[in-house]
Amino acid sequence: EAFVRLAHSIVVFPGGVGTAEEILYLLSVLMHEDNSGLPFTLILTAPESKRLYFDTLDQFLRATLGDEVKDFYRVIIGDADKVAKTVSAGVEEVRRHRSKTQDAYSFNWDLTVEKHLQVPFVPTHNNMSGLELSRQLPAGKLASEIRRCFSGIVAGNVKAFGIEQVRKFGPYSLHGDKVIVDELQKLLDSFVQQGRMKIDKSDFKRCWELI
Repeated sequence: EAFVRLAHSIVVFPGGVGTAEEILYLLSVLMHEDNSGLPFTLILTAPESKRLYFDTLDQFLRATLGDEVKDFYRVIIGDADKVAKTVSAGVEEVRRHRSKTQDAYSFNWDLTVEKHLQVPFVPTHNNMSGLELSRQLPAGKLASEIRRCFSGIVAGNVKAFGIEQVRKFGPYSLHGDKVIVDELQKLLDSFVQQGRMKIDKSDFKRCWELI
C-alpha cells in the first residue's frame, strides 16, 4: 500500500509469480470504483527477448478480468524511450490533478485501498481452497482473489510457511470458474516453461492443483 500511495507511476519488469501478484494487487486498487478518474501510470515493460512474460500475462488478465482491464496498464516492449516519455507524461498528469484538487504531491490520500488489501494473506489450505475465483465478482474484487492465489503459490514455492504447509498437506487445491481455471493453468504452465517459478527449476514440483 505504501508503494502505491507514494508512487506517481510504476514500471514493472518481467519476474515470476510474485511479480504477477504485485501487478494484480495494483489492479485490485486501480479498478476499485472509488478510484475511477484518479491518474496513475502502470507500465509493463521488457526487452524484445523477454516479451513472452508480458504477452502471456496480458492475455491472462484480459481473459479473466475482461477487456476493460487494458485501460489500467500499458505494455511497452523493446522501447525504453517510450517508457520514459510515458512515465514523464503520467507524472505531469498527476501533478496537474493534485494541483487542481489541492492534494499532496508526496502521498496519494485520495486512493481507496480496501481493508483486505491492507492485511497479509495467510496461505493455509483452507484459505487457498476458499478463494472465490468467479467471473461473477466485480473485476477489482476478482483481481484481489487472483492476487491471493498467486501469493499462496509464491509461499508454496519459496517461503518456509508455505513449503511446510505443502509438505504436510499436499498441494494447494484451487477451485473456480472453468474459464479462470483454464487461464490460470495456461499462465502457470508458461511460467514453469520459462523457468520463472524457482531459481533452480531442476527439482521444481507444483505446489498447487487446479480443480
